[in-house]
Amino acid sequence: MKIENTVAMVTGAASGMGAATALHLANLGAKVALLDLNLEAVQNVAERCGGTAYACDVASADAAVTIMDAIVDELGAPRVLVNCAGIATAERTVGKSGPMPLDSFKRVIDVNLIGSFNMMRLAAAKMFALEREADERGVIINTASVAGYEGQIGQAAYAASKGGIIALTIQSAREFASQGVRVMTIAPGLIATPMLLGFNQEIQDSLAASVPFPKRFGQPEEYARLAQHIIENQMLNGEVIRLDGAIRLAPR
Repeated sequence: MKIENTVAMVTGAASGMGAATALHLANLGAKVALLDLNLEAVQNVAERCGGTAYACDVASADAAVTIMDAIVDELGAPRVLVNCAGIATAERTVGKSGPMPLDSFKRVIDVNLIGSFNMMRLAAAKMFALEREADERGVIINTASVAGYEGQIGQAAYAASKGGIIALTIQSAREFASQGVRVMTIAPGLIATPMLLGFNQEIQDSLAASVPFPKRFGQPEEYARLAQHIIENQMLNGEVIRLDGAIRLAPR
């Protein structure tokens, strides 16, 4: 699929991989809709790339419908959706104070898994109504994590949410195939996002050393370039690509 003049939605676009992807797609000529709960932060990114910012809680059905309608009215129906919105918590299922509060688990599932599905279902519906270009109507890229394969101790909610996204990949690709819409997932490893860069340098060095090769954090721009390749390569469908330098997470 060509990117120039194509409407592309990016969630979680205020920082990290979402911001890098929005900037990269805009530089390639896409009309980018940037979505994030933090309106001020996402507006700053939108100003840098000439995109349009929207405040959106991806886990809210009503909010997502409203934003989707606004994007279609202002930019046109999307042919690309990149779901980067997500949260991470560290909490044992049974900790020193007892069982994990169920609301803690549900919040991560709501944002990471249900939020991704929420935006995917709405974007796909808009894509299905478009004319085919080179026999396809759209591309959806979700973001999982290597934790969806080997979740660490304290990652029950996060690992479950990302494992759900992994499972959705082939299922959705099969369901959307007849409509010419592809579904792919990127599973990042250790990426230099604000969360990781907030650790002290000793912890950062230790984490980077655990990556087989290259022994460093991945860069958000590397995620963005992979997203570009997925969009442009029509044979990529129904698969999860690990962007992780061959890391396999230890138990803790």
